[in-house]
Amino acid sequence: MKNLIIISLLFLISSEGYSQLVPSEFEQITHLVTFGADSEPGWGDDDHTQVFFFIVPESFTKPVYIRVFDPDTGGKHDEPNGEWDTRVKFSVYGGKGAHSEPDAKKIDPVGNYKSGTLLATKTFKADERYDGKWYTFGPFNPQEGEVFPQLSSRVFKVIAEGVAGDDGNLYKYFLSTKNSENQDVEGSNAFTYEYSFRLPERKSSVAHLYPFIDDDVVSITQHNFDFDFEGSILIYSIAKNRHRATPSKNKEWGRSKHPIIDEEKNTTVDLQIVKGRTSRNDMVCYVTNQYDEAVAFFSVPVGGPPKYKYKLNVRYKDKNDGNN
Repeated sequence: MKNLIIISLLFLISSEGYSQLVPSEFEQITHLVTFGADSEPGWGDDDHTQVFFFIVPESFTKPVYIRVFDPDTGGKHDEPNGEWDTRVKFSVYGGKGAHSEPDAKKIDPVGNYKSGTLLATKTFKADERYDGKWYTFGPFNPQEGEVFPQLSSRVFKVIAEGVAGDDGNLYKYFLSTKNSENQDVEGSNAFTYEYSFRLPERKSSVAHLYPFIDDDVVSITQHNFDFDFEGSILIYSIAKNRHRATPSKNKEWGRSKHPIIDEEKNTTVDLQIVKGRTSRNDMVCYVTNQYDEAVAFFSVPVGGPPKYKYKLNVRYKDKNDGNN
């Protein structure tokens, strides 16, 4: 309970004033990506499903909308693989079990991960009506979200599922107070346990992922898929400065384990993915703790992006030192 209270306090401090676009401005990621069920893993999506959670503060009582940018598959933002034949289903869940169900927090879409009450769903294919445009789900009464008492909030779940085809659907989310424009819900945030996304294309660009490390964590293992050895993966925290993590090859997972010291508990870690060349590349990342439990990535980093605390080791020479 203590660590959740700390998250709550930091969350309220860090979220105020930021619109809830996913990916956020902090992450420097171009789009989320979900490929059709028939695609090969080498395209950069290991399971053709992505689950995100949106947090609405209990104090917010007006209707909310979950908006999807470019939900169709086909057009300049998406990844073709021959004929456009992919269909992606977006579904919004609330109610009991939407997040608290253990299967909803796993990195693989297995078991009862579609838990909770289905509030809205729509399947998209290649369709000019939605290409490069926003589609809005809602309105939703915040009371329809699952109660998250430790954060004084309600939680909604959105599942994007590639149900057919082999193309890549690139899209974004926005939690809004309006159905026809992006108007932020003050104090909101979003998180996921496994992130599938498009990296920036240019060489030396940096994408950021922000897992929050709670009080019980003694080590983390970062897992990344299909990075194609295109650069470096670095870990920054208040106690780590440019610690190297293991990147992945094409169609393979890269993993590395990293200890967590007391100073890093109840803080955010910055997992930086640095491109070594200009290219298009989609990949998947997740982080687990010592119990092999997935750690949440927050779109707006809890407590803000971490800043390394330099430790100065200054030694003053005694006047009696040395030769006289």
